[in-house]
Amino acid sequence: MHTPYGQLSYCSNIHPGESWKDHFQQLQLHIPAIKQQVSPEQPFGIGLRLANTASLELAKEERLVEFRQWLTANNCYVFTMNGFPYGSFHDTVVKDQVHAPDWTSPDRVAYTIRLFRILAALLPEGMEGSISTSPLTYKYWCNRCEEEKNSVTESATLNILLIVEQLVKIRRSGGPLMHLDIEPEPDGLLENSAEYIDWFRHTLLPAGIPFLQDKFKVDEATATDWLKDHIRLCYDVCHFALVYENPTDVLRKMDAYGLKTGKIQISAALRADMPTETDKRKVILDAFRQFEEPVYLHQVIAQTTDGSLIHYPDLPQALADGYNQEVRQWRSHFHVPVFLDRYEVLESTRSDIADVLQIQRQQPFAPHMEVETYTWDVLPAALKQEMAASVSRELQWVKQVLEF
Repeated sequence: MHTPYGQLSYCSNIHPGESWKDHFQQLQLHIPAIKQQVSPEQPFGIGLRLANTASLELAKEERLVEFRQWLTANNCYVFTMNGFPYGSFHDTVVKDQVHAPDWTSPDRVAYTIRLFRILAALLPEGMEGSISTSPLTYKYWCNRCEEEKNSVTESATLNILLIVEQLVKIRRSGGPLMHLDIEPEPDGLLENSAEYIDWFRHTLLPAGIPFLQDKFKVDEATATDWLKDHIRLCYDVCHFALVYENPTDVLRKMDAYGLKTGKIQISAALRADMPTETDKRKVILDAFRQFEEPVYLHQVIAQTTDGSLIHYPDLPQALADGYNQEVRQWRSHFHVPVFLDRYEVLESTRSDIADVLQIQRQQPFAPHMEVETYTWDVLPAALKQEMAASVSRELQWVKQVLEF
């Protein structure tokens, strides 16, 4: 929906359905009820997630026409898409395969170009579009040596430049401004602001400027502007909270280098201070065990007494080191509901969301905002609610924080 601070919606990766037929049925089932509760009179924006299979089906003209007609009939529109998960995202073990195929693969390139073509066909006139994506690859797939990491980074960057080329062509032919928003996350090849900025400045720009100059016969300044327009940061609040980054500091660094944020993903991690007493710590660890499940990665980043960080690739590894007396705080990747800030003895990083939204309210830094709570199916039973009511409550909380 339109707000004074940018477009706002939720990500449809919450709904199952890897085929377009199945996913469309979910949208038809839930969107009208959600819209009625949060935007009854105004158009309602959708953050669309398409698996590769669904994208192949929706790319067909007859399917696009049918979907556009449904959007018009229901006073809805699509302005952003989640292009991170390529394959199955429900009812299967996802874990690190959420990154597959990574940005070294031509399949990732073809999928992302297809998504942008679909988005260009769906965007309302005059509105820009965004697609969030993987932070190049999963770090543990290329951590054998520095040479391998550099090779993967170079290959992924060259493939991302193929996306930039397509977005420039669409824009120059009179199409919409669209951007690919890179989403750092723990154990991604880019997992924090320092790694993202370093990649942008020292890999993307040096490779991208001559690439665009050669393709379009433009000067260096124009090529630089295009790269900054079409490749942006996806600020996933959960992910940045997991690596203990302060939102103001991140945005200050981005601004210092003239880099843009394309989308804010509104999401919260689990957190807890870790007591030194064994019996009290056991209570905390038992609470985290309630959230252990086999579908998604739940990386844990622990802060120690000296301020350093310990990275655990998933919750079981963290639990195995649960009584480490050097550890003073845990944060775990879970995308818990944003309208709650406590889960019995555990807390969430919701205060980071409030901080980010206050910055957005005072001086908008991203055109798009998307609630991304996708773990409803794997939450403990006591926290599950009916889908439309849950999503609506998320969006109403965001509207309250933004004060509109």
